[in-house]
Amino acid sequence: MTTQRVLVTGSSGYLGSLVVQSLCARADIATIALDLRAPSGSLPGVTYEMADIRAPEVDTIVARHQPEVVVHLAAIVTPGKDSNREFEYSVDVDGTRNLLQACVCHGVRRVIVSSSGAAYGYHADNPAWLRETDPLRGNPSFAYSWHKRLVEEMLAEYRQSAPQLEQVVLRIGTILGAGVNNQITDLFKKPRLLAIRGSDSPFVFIHDQDVVGAIMHAVDTPKVGIFNVAGDGALGIHEIAARMGKSCIVLPAGLLAAALWLLKKLRLTQYGPEQIDFLRYRPALDNTRLKAEFGYVPGLSSADVFELWRCANNRAP
Repeated sequence: MTTQRVLVTGSSGYLGSLVVQSLCARADIATIALDLRAPSGSLPGVTYEMADIRAPEVDTIVARHQPEVVVHLAAIVTPGKDSNREFEYSVDVDGTRNLLQACVCHGVRRVIVSSSGAAYGYHADNPAWLRETDPLRGNPSFAYSWHKRLVEEMLAEYRQSAPQLEQVVLRIGTILGAGVNNQITDLFKKPRLLAIRGSDSPFVFIHDQDVVGAIMHAVDTPKVGIFNVAGDGALGIHEIAARMGKSCIVLPAGLLAAALWLLKKLRLTQYGPEQIDFLRYRPALDNTRLKAEFGYVPGLSSADVFELWRCANNRAP
C-alpha cells in the first residue's frame, strides 16, 4: 500500500484539528501537522511541527517532509482585541505566499486551500445565489473578506506561473456544528436577534463534518478547481429567530451604523459601521458545482445543521 504524505497548516485550530483527526484515521496517509501553537493533545502517527506560517522554517519543513498534498487552513478568522490589519495581512496573505513558494520549490503535487464565501464580498448587488464564476469583490473594509480575495488572486497567478501545482480552492460558507462557538453563533445567542430593516440576511451553513469531508475528498480525487462548500438552501434571520422562539430587533441601517461608529470611537466595541454590510448583504453560495463536478454532496442542509447546533445548545423554540 502506497502511503501519501499530507501536511496541514493551521492544524491546531478548530477545523485543522478535525482534519488532522480524519487524516490520522487513514492507514494510507502520513500526516504532518503544522501550526504556530502546540496541539492540545497529540495523535498517534501524526508528526507535529511548530512554525509561524510566515517564517523561513516553513520552507525547511516542507523540504524535510516532501508532502504530496498540502492542506492550507492557517488564517485569522476572528482577530483578537489586540490585533491589527498589518498583522492580519502578514498572516493571511504573506503567509500563504510563503507556503506556496515552498510548495513549488519542493515539488508538492497538490494544494487544498480553505477560502471563503466572504471572498465574494458583501454587496447590495450580489446575485441571490453566488456561483464560482461570479467576480470576487471582497470588501477592503473587512480584513478577512479582503484577504481571502487577495489570496485567491494570488492563487490565480500561481495557476499560470506554476501549473504543475494542482489547486483545489474551497469557498466555504458559515461553518456550524454542535460544538461551534464563533462570531456568528454569538449573534444567535442574544435574547433578541438583530435584523436590518429591508434585509432578510440569508445565512448559508455548512456542517463542520461536511467541510472535513470535502477536504478529504479533495485529498483523494484527481479533480481540481474552485468550489463553493455549503449546504443546500439558506435561512433568513427572521426564520432563524422563529426557530429559536425569539423575536428580532429591526433597526434602520443608518441608525445602527451611527451607533456602531460611536461605540467603536468610545472603545466599547471592536465592530464599526462596516458590520452593517456584513449583516445585510450576506453571500448565499450555490453548491451545484460542488455536487455535480467535484462529486461531494454535503450530508446536511443549512436548515439541518442549524437545527443540530440549536438542539446541542439547548436553544429550544
